Formats: sequence, structure tokens, C-alpha cells
Amino acid sequence: MWKKWLWAGAALAVIGIAAVLVVPGLREPPGPRPAFQLPVACGETWRLSTYPGHDDFDVDFYPTSGKTWGRPVLASYPGTVVEAGINGSLGDRTPENPKGRQGRGGGYWVKIDHGGRWETLYLHLLEPPAVEVGDEVGQGHQLGRVGSTGDSSAPHLHYEQVRAGEKVESWFDGVPSGITEDDREYAVTRRSANCAAP
Repeated sequence: MWKKWLWAGAALAVIGIAAVLVVPGLREPPGPRPAFQLPVACGETWRLSTYPGHDDFDVDFYPTSGKTWGRPVLASYPGTVVEAGINGSLGDRTPENPKGRQGRGGGYWVKIDHGGRWETLYLHLLEPPAVEVGDEVGQGHQLGRVGSTGDSSAPHLHYEQVRAGEKVESWFDGVPSGITEDDREYAVTRRSANCAAP
């Protein structure tokens, strides 16, 4: 009987130590918003849009001119790659087979940790990401190319900014994007100032 109490006491001690070490880190307030830029090439103009059921603050990027498939997807701020690979299932939509079977989730994707509890997500890439987990990337570093993998009906880039684990309105070049809710279909147009050398 005393052994059970000994084990129970040891388990509670471990939980207590973990709480002391881990919980304060989780409660740290997020740092200031990084100076994010559009995740697309310098000088290009893109349409940022959403639609009902998309989820608040989710942004879909479509170029206002030229082809969409294969356009470079760039890091919107320096950071460390924490996810790079497949989210869900790919499906088989390609430039050669644009009406192919849809997949699930984000398809090929990348998540970057920017420090201060800020992250960005880049989904539906055309092919395996051009970066790996652990890579340090600078603003403007190419992460992949625009595709339609995962749960995507047409080629586009799905993008999110996350603060302390919660999606928030994306800001670019110090200005709110204007994509805030998914109660209706709407779009805004923005020009990229992501002009830093990769």
C-alpha cells in the first residue's frame, strides 16, 4: 500500500515541476507584431479574399494578372520553419490536371515560427516545400510555389497569421489586410512590398 502512495506522490511531484516550468511560458504575452509583408514577389498586385465558411482571418491569395500555378510563395518575415510537408492529403490537382480529385486539409504546406509567439502558415503549395523543418529563413525566402493541393478547388495560396495560438487579422507592410470575418464573400487588393533579398 505504501508503494502506491509513494508512486502517487512522485507522480504529483513531477506534474508540479512540469507546471512550474511549462505553464509560465505558455502564459507569456505575445511579443509585438512582426513587420510582415505579403508572401509574394515584390511589386506584384494580388487579390486577398475570403468567403462564408472559410474561417475568420483566413486569407486566400490570387494574382490580379498572369497565371496562378507555380508563382513563388515567399516568407513574409524571418523565422524558423517548424512544419514543412503534407497536411491532410494531396489530391491530384496539377497544372496539367486542374479538375483532378481534391484532397483534404492544407496539402503541401509550411509553418514558420517568427518568435514572440507569432507564426505564419502557407497552404496548398504545388509540390513539396523548398524548405525543411529547422531551416532559418529570411523575409522573401522562397518556401514553395502556388498550387492546389489539399482541400482546394483552384490554385491559390491560403495564408494565416497566428498570435499565441490564435488566428488574427493579417497585417502587411504595417497595414491591416481588411480580411476579418467569413460572413460574406469579399476581397481587397494589395501590392507586395516583400522586396528584401532572400
